[in-house]
Amino acid sequence: MAYAIQWLRSVVFIFLMYVAMPIMGLVYLPLAIYDRKWAYQVMHLYCRWVRWTAHHVVGLKSEVRGEVPTDEVIIASKHQSFFDILIIFSAIPKGKFIMKSQLKWAPVLGLYAQRIGCVLVDRGKRGQAIKAMVAKVKAGKEDPGQLVIFPQGTRVAPGAKLPYKVGAAVLYKELQQEVVPAATNVGYFWPRHGVYRKPGVAVVEFLPRIKPGLPTDEFMQKLEEVIETASDRLAEEALNDDR
Repeated sequence: MAYAIQWLRSVVFIFLMYVAMPIMGLVYLPLAIYDRKWAYQVMHLYCRWVRWTAHHVVGLKSEVRGEVPTDEVIIASKHQSFFDILIIFSAIPKGKFIMKSQLKWAPVLGLYAQRIGCVLVDRGKRGQAIKAMVAKVKAGKEDPGQLVIFPQGTRVAPGAKLPYKVGAAVLYKELQQEVVPAATNVGYFWPRHGVYRKPGVAVVEFLPRIKPGLPTDEFMQKLEEVIETASDRLAEEALNDDR
């Protein structure tokens, strides 16, 4: 019975989450087109709305730990579900994401993503995709902010292992910016697929920065080690809270 009730709460939450997106997006659209700052404002508002409803409808609290970056940096984050995107974006002032180009056709979401300068990359041959990604990032440097990339390239379930791709290292080398690793355990509560949302505390943790100048192999090894170690720790924390 408890599972059925939580499942129904999850359905209500998902309904509220997806209904709010076009409503907020369309109401603010004229202002967002006029000035990019309004696009950021409505997107921050939407992220806070989802975090608030997750807490009050399904009992899923969310928490940001570590020093939140507010300057021009690269954020390389573990990616487990849509929720970590929302938590990260709600915490940083001018976030923009490396994202697959197909998302530009997503209603409302695609328009706002392009408005704030998200970098749309075609998934094709890896070399061409990386070159296009670097070129687009450099072309958008007139509007500095926090560039978010998911080094594994996709959502990865807690405990699953997937190789880290070289795209983060290429950006690190070409842009000569500090990289802020970020860990999370959100996938334990909000899985990649399915309706059910578990109550608990979902965490995104910003980790100590990696300074520019490391060789590619050393950077990749360090990035993976710090993100995976911290994500495993957060997963264990979630499991302990559930016992």
